[in-house]
Amino acid sequence: MEEEQADGIRTRRRPPQVAAPAVGAVFLVVGVLGFIPGITTGYDELEFAGHHSEARLFGVFAVSILHNLVHLLFGVVGVLAARKRAASRIFLMIGGGSYLLLWIIGLAIPQSSPGNFLPFNVADNWLHLGLGVGMIALGVFTTALERKAGDYPEPDMQHQ
Repeated sequence: MEEEQADGIRTRRRPPQVAAPAVGAVFLVVGVLGFIPGITTGYDELEFAGHHSEARLFGVFAVSILHNLVHLLFGVVGVLAARKRAASRIFLMIGGGSYLLLWIIGLAIPQSSPGNFLPFNVADNWLHLGLGVGMIALGVFTTALERKAGDYPEPDMQHQ
């Protein structure tokens, strides 16, 4: 859990800097798997975007080219966020919030609607809920670990 800075000094990677690239790596793998026939069923029906894509990752999760690209982009962001502790925490917290928003959108938009452009299905909606809660929990938990170890300053409390 150490990394070397440009000046040759070794610093310890903080918990969010371990969690963010791990989550990012999962998104990278899922993004790649979405382009592999057999792992993605109905691959010949993979559309760029929209609810007409009949491709299913693992035969369950609705995917499209755009959906896979979003996973890949999210994965790259997670891996790059590991460079900085704050960026890692932001990735986990804001990313988790984004997935909760996708869950709400998935519940609100009918699956056969043109608004379902990524596309989502019921399995995606449940996965987005789990990802959102899980990523936020990782952000909170890794911050709590840092504070418990005295490795992260308490928030400034200014009283006037």
